Amino acid sequence: MSHGPLMLDLQGTELSDHERTMLRHPAAGGVILFSRNFQSPEQVQRLIGEIHGLRQPSLLVAVDQEGGRVQRFREGFTHLPPAAWFGRLYQDNPRQALLAAHSVGWLMAAELRGVGIDFSFAPVLDLGMGVSQVIGDRAFHPNPIVVAELALAWMAGAHEAGMAAVGKHFPGHGCVVEDSHYALPVDRRRRQEILMDDLLPFRRLIDAGIEAIMPAHVIYADADPELAGFSKYWLREVLRGELGFQGVVFSDDLTMAAAGAAGSVRERARSALNAGCDMILVCNHPAGAEEVLEELEQHTDPAAQMRLVRMHGRKKTDRTRLHLDSRWKKGLEVIAGYQGELEMPLDFTD
Repeated sequence: MSHGPLMLDLQGTELSDHERTMLRHPAAGGVILFSRNFQSPEQVQRLIGEIHGLRQPSLLVAVDQEGGRVQRFREGFTHLPPAAWFGRLYQDNPRQALLAAHSVGWLMAAELRGVGIDFSFAPVLDLGMGVSQVIGDRAFHPNPIVVAELALAWMAGAHEAGMAAVGKHFPGHGCVVEDSHYALPVDRRRRQEILMDDLLPFRRLIDAGIEAIMPAHVIYADADPELAGFSKYWLREVLRGELGFQGVVFSDDLTMAAAGAAGSVRERARSALNAGCDMILVCNHPAGAEEVLEELEQHTDPAAQMRLVRMHGRKKTDRTRLHLDSRWKKGLEVIAGYQGELEMPLDFTD
Protein backbone atom coordinates (compact mmCIF):
# COMPACT_ATOMS: atom_id res chain seq x y z
CA MET A 1 0.00 0.00 0.00
CA SER A 2 1.46 3.39 -1.02
CA HIS A 3 1.14 6.71 0.78
CA GLY A 4 -2.30 8.22 0.43
CA PRO A 5 -2.73 12.00 0.02
CA LEU A 6 -4.26 12.78 3.44
CA MET A 7 -2.48 13.64 6.70
CA LEU A 8 -4.89 13.63 9.65
CA ASP A 9 -4.75 13.98 13.41
CA LEU A 10 -5.68 11.97 16.51
CA GLN A 11 -7.86 12.76 19.49
CA GLY A 12 -5.78 11.50 22.40
CA THR A 13 -2.64 9.79 23.65
CA GLU A 14 -3.62 6.33 22.38
CA LEU A 15 -5.11 5.08 19.12
CA SER A 16 -8.79 4.21 19.18
CA ASP A 17 -10.09 1.30 17.11
CA HIS A 18 -11.83 3.77 14.81
CA GLU A 19 -8.60 5.72 14.28
CA ARG A 20 -6.75 2.51 13.42
CA THR A 21 -9.37 1.84 10.76
CA MET A 22 -9.04 5.37 9.36
CA LEU A 23 -5.25 5.13 9.24
CA ARG A 24 -5.44 1.88 7.28
CA HIS A 25 -7.62 3.56 4.64
CA PRO A 26 -5.83 3.78 1.26
CA ALA A 27 -6.24 7.58 1.16
CA ALA A 28 -4.40 8.04 4.49
CA GLY A 29 -0.72 8.88 4.24
CA GLY A 30 0.33 10.47 7.49
CA VAL A 31 -0.45 11.71 10.98
CA ILE A 32 0.28 15.08 12.56
CA LEU A 33 0.59 15.05 16.35
CA PHE A 34 -0.40 17.88 18.71
CA SER A 35 0.15 18.64 22.40
CA ARG A 36 -3.01 16.68 23.29
CA ASN A 37 -1.32 13.55 21.93
CA PHE A 38 1.68 13.93 24.22
CA GLN A 39 2.15 12.93 27.87
CA SER A 40 5.80 11.91 27.97
CA PRO A 41 8.60 10.88 25.60
CA GLU A 42 7.99 7.21 26.45
CA GLN A 43 4.24 7.43 25.78
CA VAL A 44 4.61 9.29 22.46
CA GLN A 45 7.31 6.87 21.31
CA ARG A 46 4.90 3.97 21.87
CA LEU A 47 2.14 5.82 20.02
CA ILE A 48 4.38 6.59 17.05
CA GLY A 49 5.62 3.00 16.98
CA GLU A 50 2.05 1.74 16.75
CA ILE A 51 1.23 4.21 13.97
CA HIS A 52 4.30 3.16 12.01
CA GLY A 53 3.40 -0.49 12.47
CA LEU A 54 -0.07 -0.21 10.97
CA ARG A 55 1.01 -0.58 7.33
CA GLN A 56 3.90 -0.64 4.87
CA PRO A 57 5.31 1.67 3.78
CA SER A 58 4.71 3.20 7.19
CA LEU A 59 2.58 6.30 7.58
CA LEU A 60 4.52 9.54 7.93
CA VAL A 61 4.36 11.04 11.43
CA ALA A 62 4.96 14.77 11.82
CA VAL A 63 4.70 17.53 14.42
CA ASP A 64 5.12 21.30 14.68
CA GLN A 65 8.30 21.65 16.76
CA GLU A 66 9.61 25.03 15.60
CA GLY A 67 10.55 26.31 19.05
CA GLY A 68 9.30 29.28 21.04
CA ARG A 69 5.51 29.36 21.22
CA VAL A 70 5.13 26.62 18.59
CA GLN A 71 6.50 23.50 20.26
CA ARG A 72 4.08 20.62 20.77
CA PHE A 73 6.35 18.32 22.82
CA ARG A 74 7.79 20.01 25.91
CA GLU A 75 8.10 17.80 29.00
CA GLY A 76 11.25 15.71 28.51
CA PHE A 77 12.28 17.75 25.45
CA THR A 78 14.57 20.77 25.30
CA HIS A 79 12.64 24.05 25.25
CA LEU A 80 13.79 25.59 21.97
CA PRO A 81 14.20 29.31 21.27
CA PRO A 82 11.99 31.08 18.73
CA ALA A 83 13.51 31.75 15.32
CA ALA A 84 13.70 35.51 15.96
CA TRP A 85 16.27 34.91 18.70
CA PHE A 86 18.72 33.65 16.08
CA GLY A 87 18.00 36.75 14.00
CA ARG A 88 18.84 39.04 16.88
CA LEU A 89 21.99 37.04 17.57
CA TYR A 90 22.92 37.38 13.88
CA GLN A 91 22.90 41.17 14.15
CA ASP A 92 25.67 41.01 16.76
CA ASN A 93 27.62 37.97 15.56
CA PRO A 94 26.59 36.30 12.26
CA ARG A 95 29.00 33.37 12.62
CA GLN A 96 27.83 32.59 16.14
CA ALA A 97 24.19 32.79 15.02
CA LEU A 98 24.75 30.36 12.15
CA LEU A 99 26.51 27.88 14.43
CA ALA A 100 23.68 28.22 16.94
CA ALA A 101 21.01 27.64 14.28
CA HIS A 102 22.84 24.52 13.10
CA SER A 103 23.15 23.17 16.65
CA VAL A 104 19.51 23.77 17.51
CA GLY A 105 18.35 22.33 14.16
CA TRP A 106 20.27 19.17 15.00
CA LEU A 107 19.02 19.09 18.60
CA MET A 108 15.38 19.51 17.60
CA ALA A 109 15.64 16.80 14.97
CA ALA A 110 17.67 14.36 17.10
CA GLU A 111 15.20 14.57 19.99
CA LEU A 112 12.25 13.98 17.67
CA ARG A 113 13.97 11.15 15.81
CA GLY A 114 14.62 9.62 19.23
CA VAL A 115 10.87 9.03 19.66
CA GLY A 116 10.28 8.11 16.01
CA ILE A 117 8.94 11.36 14.52
CA ASP A 118 9.73 11.54 10.81
CA PHE A 119 9.81 15.34 10.43
CA SER A 120 8.78 18.68 11.87
CA PHE A 121 6.95 21.30 9.83
CA ALA A 122 9.87 23.73 9.91
CA PRO A 123 11.68 26.01 9.24
CA VAL A 124 9.54 29.12 8.87
CA LEU A 125 10.83 31.12 5.89
CA ASP A 126 8.47 34.09 6.25
CA LEU A 127 9.97 37.54 6.70
CA GLY A 128 9.70 38.97 10.21
CA MET A 129 8.29 42.37 9.26
CA GLY A 130 6.49 42.96 12.56
CA VAL A 131 3.16 42.91 10.71
CA SER A 132 1.75 39.40 10.89
CA GLN A 133 -0.24 38.44 13.97
CA VAL A 134 0.45 34.74 13.56
CA ILE A 135 4.10 34.78 12.41
CA GLY A 136 5.71 37.22 14.85
CA ASP A 137 8.82 35.74 16.47
CA ARG A 138 8.44 32.54 14.45
CA ALA A 139 10.34 34.37 11.68
CA PHE A 140 14.13 34.59 11.76
CA HIS A 141 14.54 38.18 10.54
CA PRO A 142 13.05 40.86 8.25
CA ASN A 143 15.98 40.63 5.81
CA PRO A 144 15.41 37.75 3.34
CA ILE A 145 19.15 37.12 2.99
CA VAL A 146 19.51 36.66 6.75
CA VAL A 147 16.41 34.42 6.82
CA ALA A 148 17.95 32.25 4.11
CA GLU A 149 21.34 31.98 5.83
CA LEU A 150 19.88 31.03 9.21
CA ALA A 151 17.37 28.60 7.69
CA LEU A 152 20.11 26.92 5.66
CA ALA A 153 22.16 26.41 8.82
CA TRP A 154 19.12 25.11 10.71
CA MET A 155 18.26 22.72 7.85
CA ALA A 156 21.83 21.40 7.70
CA GLY A 157 21.59 20.54 11.40
CA ALA A 158 18.26 18.77 10.93
CA HIS A 159 19.65 16.82 7.96
CA GLU A 160 22.64 15.76 10.06
CA ALA A 161 20.20 14.19 12.53
CA GLY A 162 18.33 12.34 9.76
CA MET A 163 15.32 14.63 9.34
CA ALA A 164 13.85 16.25 6.23
CA ALA A 165 12.85 19.93 6.29
CA VAL A 166 9.60 21.70 5.35
CA GLY A 167 9.82 25.39 4.42
CA LYS A 168 6.73 27.48 5.11
CA HIS A 169 4.58 29.49 4.30
CA PHE A 170 5.14 29.88 0.54
CA PRO A 171 5.38 32.46 -0.99
CA GLY A 172 5.49 34.40 2.32
CA HIS A 173 3.08 35.12 5.18
CA GLY A 174 5.04 37.91 6.85
CA CYS A 175 3.34 40.96 5.33
CA VAL A 176 -0.33 40.36 6.16
CA VAL A 177 -1.93 41.29 9.47
CA GLU A 178 -4.66 38.65 9.63
CA ASP A 179 -4.19 35.19 11.14
CA SER A 180 -5.31 32.67 8.50
CA HIS A 181 -6.54 30.35 11.25
CA TYR A 182 -9.38 32.79 11.87
CA ALA A 183 -9.60 35.17 8.88
CA LEU A 184 -8.81 35.45 5.17
CA PRO A 185 -5.53 37.36 4.68
CA VAL A 186 -5.06 39.29 1.45
CA ASP A 187 -1.59 40.56 0.53
CA ARG A 188 -2.00 43.50 -1.86
CA ARG A 189 1.66 44.18 -2.58
CA ARG A 190 2.94 44.16 -6.13
CA ARG A 191 3.72 40.68 -7.41
CA GLN A 192 7.27 41.71 -8.31
CA GLU A 193 7.96 42.76 -4.72
CA ILE A 194 6.92 39.33 -3.45
CA LEU A 195 8.99 37.57 -6.10
CA MET A 196 12.07 39.68 -5.31
CA ASP A 197 11.93 39.66 -1.50
CA ASP A 198 9.71 36.96 0.06
CA LEU A 199 10.72 34.25 -2.41
CA LEU A 200 14.46 34.62 -1.82
CA PRO A 201 14.64 32.27 1.21
CA PHE A 202 12.50 29.67 -0.60
CA ARG A 203 14.69 29.92 -3.68
CA ARG A 204 17.87 29.49 -1.64
CA LEU A 205 16.59 26.47 0.29
CA ILE A 206 15.18 24.84 -2.83
CA ASP A 207 18.61 25.19 -4.46
CA ALA A 208 20.07 23.53 -1.33
CA GLY A 209 17.72 20.54 -1.60
CA ILE A 210 14.90 21.20 0.87
CA GLU A 211 12.52 18.24 0.77
CA ALA A 212 9.13 19.94 1.22
CA ILE A 213 7.27 23.25 1.04
CA MET A 214 3.98 24.32 2.66
CA PRO A 215 2.04 27.15 0.96
CA ALA A 216 0.24 29.91 2.83
CA HIS A 217 -3.52 30.32 3.16
CA VAL A 218 -3.12 33.84 1.78
CA ILE A 219 -4.41 35.52 -1.38
CA TYR A 220 -1.77 37.55 -3.23
CA ALA A 221 -4.19 39.78 -5.08
CA ASP A 222 -1.79 41.21 -7.66
CA ALA A 223 -0.75 37.71 -8.79
CA ASP A 224 -3.76 35.39 -8.53
CA PRO A 225 -7.26 35.47 -7.00
CA GLU A 226 -6.84 32.03 -5.40
CA LEU A 227 -5.28 31.25 -2.03
CA ALA A 228 -1.68 30.21 -2.64
CA GLY A 229 -2.36 26.65 -1.48
CA PHE A 230 -5.12 26.30 -4.11
CA SER A 231 -3.34 28.23 -6.86
CA LYS A 232 -1.91 26.58 -9.96
CA TYR A 233 -0.06 29.83 -10.62
CA TRP A 234 1.87 29.68 -7.33
CA LEU A 235 2.30 25.91 -7.07
CA ARG A 236 2.79 24.84 -10.68
CA GLU A 237 4.01 27.93 -12.51
CA VAL A 238 6.17 29.57 -9.83
CA LEU A 239 7.14 26.81 -7.36
CA ARG A 240 7.56 23.91 -9.78
CA GLY A 241 8.29 25.92 -12.93
CA GLU A 242 10.31 29.02 -12.08
CA LEU A 243 11.94 27.73 -8.88
CA GLY A 244 12.38 24.16 -10.13
CA PHE A 245 11.15 22.57 -6.89
CA GLN A 246 11.04 18.77 -7.09
CA GLY A 247 10.00 17.94 -3.52
CA VAL A 248 6.74 17.50 -1.62
CA VAL A 249 4.07 20.19 -1.41
CA PHE A 250 2.03 19.92 1.81
CA SER A 251 -1.14 21.95 2.14
CA ASP A 252 -1.64 23.91 5.33
CA ASP A 253 -4.58 22.71 7.44
CA LEU A 254 -7.68 22.72 5.23
CA THR A 255 -9.95 23.40 8.20
CA MET A 256 -8.44 26.84 8.87
CA ALA A 257 -10.88 29.72 8.39
CA ALA A 258 -9.03 31.16 5.38
CA ALA A 259 -9.37 27.85 3.52
CA GLY A 260 -13.15 28.19 3.69
CA ALA A 261 -12.90 30.37 0.59
CA ALA A 262 -12.25 27.15 -1.37
CA GLY A 263 -15.61 25.55 -0.48
CA SER A 264 -16.53 22.45 1.53
CA VAL A 265 -13.87 20.21 3.04
CA ARG A 266 -14.26 17.79 0.13
CA GLU A 267 -13.96 20.65 -2.37
CA ARG A 268 -10.93 22.06 -0.58
CA ALA A 269 -9.21 18.67 -0.72
CA ARG A 270 -9.82 18.27 -4.45
CA SER A 271 -8.87 21.88 -5.22
CA ALA A 272 -5.60 21.67 -3.27
CA LEU A 273 -4.57 18.43 -4.97
CA ASN A 274 -5.56 19.72 -8.40
CA ALA A 275 -3.55 22.89 -7.83
CA GLY A 276 -0.40 20.89 -7.09
CA CYS A 277 -0.34 19.74 -3.45
CA ASP A 278 0.98 16.22 -2.87
CA MET A 279 -0.42 15.74 0.62
CA ILE A 280 -3.21 17.68 2.33
CA LEU A 281 -3.80 18.24 6.06
CA VAL A 282 -7.22 17.99 7.71
CA CYS A 283 -6.92 18.66 11.46
CA ASN A 284 -9.31 19.06 14.40
CA HIS A 285 -12.26 17.95 12.28
CA PRO A 286 -12.74 14.14 12.50
CA ALA A 287 -15.93 14.18 10.44
CA GLY A 288 -14.19 16.24 7.76
CA ALA A 289 -11.26 13.82 7.69
CA GLU A 290 -13.68 10.93 7.12
CA GLU A 291 -15.34 12.83 4.29
CA VAL A 292 -11.97 13.42 2.64
CA LEU A 293 -10.95 9.77 3.01
CA GLU A 294 -14.15 8.80 1.23
CA GLU A 295 -13.66 11.47 -1.43
CA LEU A 296 -10.09 10.40 -2.19
CA GLU A 297 -10.41 6.62 -1.93
CA GLN A 298 -9.59 6.17 -5.63
CA HIS A 299 -7.07 9.02 -5.85
CA THR A 300 -3.66 8.04 -7.24
CA ASP A 301 -0.60 10.16 -7.99
CA PRO A 302 2.55 8.06 -8.50
CA ALA A 303 4.82 11.11 -8.71
CA ALA A 304 3.56 12.44 -5.37
CA GLN A 305 3.99 9.01 -3.79
CA MET A 306 7.61 8.88 -4.95
CA ARG A 307 8.27 12.33 -3.51
CA LEU A 308 6.69 11.45 -0.15
CA VAL A 309 9.15 8.59 0.37
CA ARG A 310 11.87 11.20 1.00
CA MET A 311 10.02 12.44 4.09
CA HIS A 312 10.67 9.32 6.15
CA GLY A 313 13.12 9.84 8.99
CA ARG A 314 16.61 8.40 8.69
CA LYS A 315 19.36 7.58 11.21
CA LYS A 316 17.61 5.82 14.08
CA THR A 317 18.41 7.65 17.30
CA ASP A 318 18.59 6.11 20.77
CA ARG A 319 16.83 8.74 22.90
CA THR A 320 18.31 7.40 26.13
CA ARG A 321 21.88 7.94 24.87
CA LEU A 322 21.50 11.39 23.33
CA HIS A 323 23.13 13.04 26.34
CA LEU A 324 26.38 11.24 25.47
CA ASP A 325 26.59 13.00 22.08
CA SER A 326 28.84 16.08 22.02
CA ARG A 327 26.38 17.75 19.62
CA TRP A 328 23.65 17.46 22.27
CA LYS A 329 25.90 19.25 24.75
CA LYS A 330 26.63 21.99 22.20
CA GLY A 331 22.92 22.42 21.62
CA LEU A 332 22.29 22.82 25.33
CA GLU A 333 24.98 25.48 25.51
CA VAL A 334 23.13 27.43 22.82
CA ILE A 335 19.84 27.01 24.68
CA ALA A 336 21.49 28.23 27.89
CA GLY A 337 22.46 31.43 26.09
CA TYR A 338 18.85 31.93 25.03
CA GLN A 339 17.47 31.20 28.49
CA GLY A 340 19.87 33.73 29.95
CA GLU A 341 18.28 36.43 27.78
CA LEU A 342 14.60 35.61 28.23
CA GLU A 343 13.96 38.98 29.88
CA MET A 344 15.48 40.87 26.95
CA PRO A 345 12.95 42.06 24.32
CA LEU A 346 13.14 40.70 20.80
CA ASP A 347 13.15 43.11 17.90
CA PHE A 348 10.86 41.10 15.65
CA THR A 349 7.87 39.99 17.75
CA ASP A 350 4.22 40.70 17.14
